[in-house]
Amino acid sequence: MGRKKITVVGAGNVGATVAHRLVDKELGDVVLVDIIEGLPQGKALDLAESTPVLGCDVRVVGSNGYRETADSDIVIITAGVPRKPGMSRSDLLTINTDIVRSVTQEVVKYSPNAILIVVSNPLDAMAYVAYKVSGFPRERVFGMAGILDTARMRYFIAEELNVSVEDVFAFVLGSHGDEMVPLVRYSSVAGIPLTDLLPKEKIEAIVKRTREGGAEIVSLLKAGSAYYAPSAAVVEMVEAVLKDKKKIRPCSVYLNGEYGITGIFLGVPVKLGASGVEQILEIGLTLEERAALHRSAEAVRALIESIQL
Repeated sequence: MGRKKITVVGAGNVGATVAHRLVDKELGDVVLVDIIEGLPQGKALDLAESTPVLGCDVRVVGSNGYRETADSDIVIITAGVPRKPGMSRSDLLTINTDIVRSVTQEVVKYSPNAILIVVSNPLDAMAYVAYKVSGFPRERVFGMAGILDTARMRYFIAEELNVSVEDVFAFVLGSHGDEMVPLVRYSSVAGIPLTDLLPKEKIEAIVKRTREGGAEIVSLLKAGSAYYAPSAAVVEMVEAVLKDKKKIRPCSVYLNGEYGITGIFLGVPVKLGASGVEQILEIGLTLEERAALHRSAEAVRALIESIQL
């Protein structure tokens, strides 16, 4: 069998932290790719030199090209320009479309059977670009967003109630942007509905902070965007696939009629296992929730329609 091979494209904060977590969890050999000479090689060597201390038998290499990535089981695309204060995820559209397109072309050439996990922003649109350019089935191309947005919501709930984050279950669907749809009705603490534990205005404040979670960090950092929580979310997805865990998580996937939406990527609950997205779960939504999800879908569709592929 041999060890699994995971390629991370983009050795910036998100990519390097993803590589770090993959090594820590000993999930497979890691290839770190970036266009900046020396950057992926230096970070890979530094990570590799940590493996004797950690007791992790994995190989870590850095490269400026894609030959090293051949026959990867999973490729994580984090390449692109991060948000700066005042920039929306949509502002990144044109620049990152070109980057994700060229990365996907190279990746597919060397790893035609890989599963692609897209992290570059604007997330849903970039997952669409990777899907269209790769020609892969939709099971093998999906985006990381819902797990991150859900994690933020879970943390805010746990903080408000002063309870363990492990007891908090939340659900955030829709686009990774201002139109995301936190589903309060499906959120609970140790099985107790959130609506039984917090007053309406507290819940609304948490929903608002969840929507603005990325922007809050961008405004604090002033250069770059979040990477600790995004990388943790990516690695949960990688682990679910490589260990065939069948985890139910919100991910951005290509919809083909589910929830009455077709032809775009949108965050919905899916089952993640060895073959990628093994099932898209259609949960019951109220009229209000469904309308919010469709508004979210239209925001993504507007972005996708402006992309020149």
